[in-house]
Amino acid sequence: MADGFEVVSYKRETGRKTDIQFLSREVAEKTTQFHKSFPGYCRTPLARLKNAAKEFGVADIFVKDESYRFGLNAFKVLGASFAIGQYIANRLGRDLSELPFSVMTSDEVKKELGEITLVTATDGNHGRGVAWTANQLGQRSVVYMPKGSAPERLANIRKENSDASITDLRYDDTVRMARKRAEEPNCVLVQDTSWDGYTQVPTWIIQGYTTMANEIAQQLIEMGVDRPTHIFLQAGVGSMPASLCGFFANIYEDNQPVITVVEPNKADCIFRTAKAGDGKLHFVTEEMNTIMAGLACGEPCPIAWDVLKGYCDHFISFPDYAAAKGMRVLGNPMGDDPRVVSGESGASAFGCVAEILTNPDLVSIKEELGIDQNSRLLFVSTEGDTDRKNYRDIVWDGKYPSKK
Repeated sequence: MADGFEVVSYKRETGRKTDIQFLSREVAEKTTQFHKSFPGYCRTPLARLKNAAKEFGVADIFVKDESYRFGLNAFKVLGASFAIGQYIANRLGRDLSELPFSVMTSDEVKKELGEITLVTATDGNHGRGVAWTANQLGQRSVVYMPKGSAPERLANIRKENSDASITDLRYDDTVRMARKRAEEPNCVLVQDTSWDGYTQVPTWIIQGYTTMANEIAQQLIEMGVDRPTHIFLQAGVGSMPASLCGFFANIYEDNQPVITVVEPNKADCIFRTAKAGDGKLHFVTEEMNTIMAGLACGEPCPIAWDVLKGYCDHFISFPDYAAAKGMRVLGNPMGDDPRVVSGESGASAFGCVAEILTNPDLVSIKEELGIDQNSRLLFVSTEGDTDRKNYRDIVWDGKYPSKK
């Protein structure tokens, strides 16, 4: 494992694959229309880093900047809001298209729905999305966070009138706490991972993220770009990469990009599952003290893995210092490249690949990924500086320096 980097090249399953029509363009259009009904909706930028591409020896680099999403500094609200909207539509026996934001937040709908409490566990961004949506609906939310969560992230969730707290548990045990709390009357669990008997809500959350993918596809067309040759997606439980992987596998069915999922060394449950290759999910049971808090998840989402195992090409486990490098490069762009303020998890995939392309000791991984001067690389910066103190410690003061 050179410099903490390890790659598994996963032969896409032949024969029967997971049905990914639930992540089709049609579904993405539905999620996009729902999110467009929200006040303050706008497409987040797709930054084109031409100078960085030249420096790294590739044809093009694109970074979707989710720090602009609904003023919440992260993409997670897309999944949370869509899932909650679908839950309400189902409960009221209506189609979601009949419940745009203005109708869903009306006194009439609230009276018909009654009072509910939305419950979740989070490293920060997902919980903020759930709390924000609950607040918009005039409903309650209860949000549990794992030990070590940033006080700033807790404070932002509490600003949405949420009963939020930091537990003394690791992430996956915090999910179990939320699951128990949601058994109380008039409570609804809104969790972005699945297990036996709990699949509908996490499926809706995965679908909700396709708004982001749909925007990217349209923005690439407007830029005159046929398609990316390589897509790099960071994973926690795997919901976001599964969403984008499924969407892009659908729309580029005849000429699919090379799709790679990256994870921190200390929380690489999907990488371990791919590496084992035995058809079983593999968990991280050690302490997950990575700087990439949003990716510090030890148990893969089964729904997400079913998509990734059929449509993803590579899985990479990589060290924290590369994510820090990604934050610094995106925050200090070359020439007239646009600046992207990206947090530890948001910059992770970009930082991982930046290190691979500039570190001579990692050239074998570059070759295995098939990156050359004709490659067009796509990344998603899933969050901005959601922990500003740590962002400044890294970007201003050089915390977690690159290896020499």
